[in-house]
Amino acid sequence: MRLLGYTRVSTSGQDAQLQLDALVEAGVQKRDVFADVTSGSKAAIERPGMKRLLEYAEEGDTVVVWRVDRLGRSLIDVLNTVALLRDRRIHVRSIADGIDPATSTGRLMLNMLSTLAEYERELIVERVKAGIAAARQNGTRFGRPVADPAVITDKLSIAQAARAKGRTAEDAARLVGWSRATLYRHQKAQASADA
Repeated sequence: MRLLGYTRVSTSGQDAQLQLDALVEAGVQKRDVFADVTSGSKAAIERPGMKRLLEYAEEGDTVVVWRVDRLGRSLIDVLNTVALLRDRRIHVRSIADGIDPATSTGRLMLNMLSTLAEYERELIVERVKAGIAAARQNGTRFGRPVADPAVITDKLSIAQAARAKGRTAEDAARLVGWSRATLYRHQKAQASADA
């Protein structure tokens, strides 16, 4: 069982020395510390240092961080990272927060964070739904914009003329900026309208 450290700072102007000192004091050897200098906009598993840590860590190891927020850009990202590590039977310990899933208090803290993350996800969904409803009330239309029938008719004429000259459906469709499926859909709609 090894102690592996992880540090993250947002910019190269910031210093991870405080984190590194805390990890070494907690028993992590400097050679076993993985680091990232990246903003919080990247999910944890997309960061190069975290990727190397995940490739290196084995079952039974413990990942030690200065604070739990170093593991992710948001509460949800932190919990996803912790869940990923725990699924691989890798322990997590946060020095400053006192979170250690090996203890009953640590598990309680993680469960509370998990509940808060679920609440945060639900709030986000509610806000998105409310925003969409308000936009619809104000006349905003979602989805593909309605095409001008005159433009469709013109493009169909061009595509049909190209087809009459021996071009493939795909070439004819590309000529007017459509896919072959779009060309067929408009031809079918026109045939139904003419019938």
